[in-house]
Amino acid sequence: MFPRRFHSPVFALLMSLIMSFFMSGVITMLNIGLVSDFFYRWLVVAFPGAFIVAFPIALFVVPIVKRLTERLMRD
Repeated sequence: MFPRRFHSPVFALLMSLIMSFFMSGVITMLNIGLVSDFFYRWLVVAFPGAFIVAFPIALFVVPIVKRLTERLMRD
């Protein structure tokens, strides 16, 4: 589907989408509870805002975390 050279950006995209989706839902729930417009506030307000921040961070952090993880592993 995607060439191998795009592994890191695709990984960062998927990871940031999934993490920002769930984390924005949890944080929205903790902050406002299950109010009548919960899903609007989560999916239209909180999630896009979280993803806009999460994707660039993931692009930058994924390679660093991979290197750090390799240093922490032993054979």
